[in-house]
Amino acid sequence: MVPPDNAARLTVRPEEAGARADKWLAARLEGLSRVAVQRAFEAGLVRRGERVLTKSDRVAAGEEIDYATPEVRPSELRAVSIPLAILYEDQHLLALNKAPGMVVHPGSGTGEDTLVHALLAHCRGELSGIGGVERPGIVHRLDKGTSGVLVVAKTDAAHRALADTFASRGARKEYLALVSGVPELLSGSIRDPIGRHPAHRHKMAVMENGRDARTDWLVVESFGRAASLLRCRIHTGRTHQIRVHLASCRHPLLGDAVYGYRQRPGFPEPPRVLLHAALLEVPHPATGAPLRVEAPLPEDFTEMMAALRRVAGG
Repeated sequence: MVPPDNAARLTVRPEEAGARADKWLAARLEGLSRVAVQRAFEAGLVRRGERVLTKSDRVAAGEEIDYATPEVRPSELRAVSIPLAILYEDQHLLALNKAPGMVVHPGSGTGEDTLVHALLAHCRGELSGIGGVERPGIVHRLDKGTSGVLVVAKTDAAHRALADTFASRGARKEYLALVSGVPELLSGSIRDPIGRHPAHRHKMAVMENGRDARTDWLVVESFGRAASLLRCRIHTGRTHQIRVHLASCRHPLLGDAVYGYRQRPGFPEPPRVLLHAALLEVPHPATGAPLRVEAPLPEDFTEMMAALRRVAGG
């Protein structure tokens, strides 16, 4: 077998003896994502002499292990030039203000207008081989209807560092939400666990046996007694977390019929679920310095607030 061009050899150190081959290689190749390491094993590119190693094989001190990373396959998706509101960009990552209505990942029923299609065009030639396919490293998501800050990794190392930050809850995430009614208190914290709804699988719900979840909230502005603007900080990243938590307190988001919003006659009609990711702060994946990105409100959100002020003042 002719070794690939990117083949290399590592010697197992005495203190590494007995480690699983996949964990050992991932630890030695700190700049490579776990997914890329797994793909190297799946492709048979990790060898001890002539023997192909599996992920669960153990390594011994002094052994020489040959490895290579899989070739990066071009994405099968077409790059589409779609305007993006870039808030910050360097060679490691970019942060953008996602427009309401834009789908992040392509899937069944989506067209060529997703964020991934747009990023393939914007980052052409700068994308890493995360997972073995040239694609942008999206490490967190926003629902289709939600606008605001979304960060994207441009290199494999940045992807891994950002994924670890989100997994360890090291990211500060704040949202603005327009909700029905006005809370009795000016601020509060909701810490009810969230799980999949037992009867409606497309929904989430507050459940005793759900996963821990915490949402802190603060009233920013009230519009009479009909509605209010809340700033919410989430310390966990459960699906639909803000929507579920606020609905459980009888303050569903405007436009969120899934979680209990009902349109009233004469009340301004919301254009969507009015939730906006206003702020994201993470350690920069390369320098470790705090990176704080804020996204201005989109036009539909500010227009709804103006309509609510008119109703409250009239």
